[in-house]
Amino acid sequence: MTKAVILGTGSCLPERTLTNADLERMVDTSDDWITSRTGIQNRRIAGKDEQNYQLATKAARRALAVTGVDAEELDLIIVATISSHMIMPSTACFVQAELGAVNAFAYDISAACAGFTYGLDLASNYIQNRPDMKILLIGAETLSARVNWEDRNTCVLFGDGAGAVILTGSNDGRGVFGSSLHADGKLWNLLCMDSPESLNPDLRRADWQGAHIRMNGGDIFKHAVRLMEDAVTGLLRKYDLTIDDIGLMIPHQANIRILKNLKERLGVPEEKLFINLSQYGNTSAASIPIALDEAHRQGRLIRGDIVLLCTFGGGLTWGSLLMRW
Repeated sequence: MTKAVILGTGSCLPERTLTNADLERMVDTSDDWITSRTGIQNRRIAGKDEQNYQLATKAARRALAVTGVDAEELDLIIVATISSHMIMPSTACFVQAELGAVNAFAYDISAACAGFTYGLDLASNYIQNRPDMKILLIGAETLSARVNWEDRNTCVLFGDGAGAVILTGSNDGRGVFGSSLHADGKLWNLLCMDSPESLNPDLRRADWQGAHIRMNGGDIFKHAVRLMEDAVTGLLRKYDLTIDDIGLMIPHQANIRILKNLKERLGVPEEKLFINLSQYGNTSAASIPIALDEAHRQGRLIRGDIVLLCTFGGGLTWGSLLMRW
């Protein structure tokens, strides 16, 4: 059976690093407070010529270079983002133009931190129907443009960056073979971000507080650990696997307390868990593809190993995905 296999990865991080010491001068916080509660020490912040689509394009070019695939060979470009350069056109269309991917159709998807995993499942389904397709999937965020820099509970968490993968069909046993994706819109207000204020006065909301991220951290923590655990255990059970069968687990890099709790509840050995949270913070949809690229370059993704992804984000959206590398 044809499966979607990742041919190569790429990532792009902004030049500027925002440290905890920098944040101490901006808001009422401290390095100890941030590190102990989040595990984050640094995050990258976009600057001039580092718009969302520009980071996405650089990550894509690196993935293309690794695979030897030419941009004109691409059939589809999907960008997962909640911080697009413009509302219209999509970031994917900007990337298509920058790359010269003249034969690809392109669109964005919005599933917050779960966006890349959602996109990987989507790309897998395209490829099952058209095995010769070459798909560029990107997670890209410039969350620094969507953070309230006076709110110490959220501004310390988020960073910018982009990660990309190139996928096509394979019959050699490798590739995506299972996913478990979920959403619960009733809990939207636990983690949300408003659009700019409506220009139609009849559609303006009385509770509009600005076009920035708002979060109920305590409730998000409780839901994130439980729901990701359920998504992972259910998916493993479906394929008659255990955590011992996993070569590497790459979770969404949100908060070290969430990751430690998830690790303990699943029984994941330290050497099978990839974490780069301390250096980049929460980059939402870019989190997993950046980690994938780093893990790939570090030699931690071994051909034939089973890789487990799991994620949780606003929506609420969450899920897990299995692939053989």
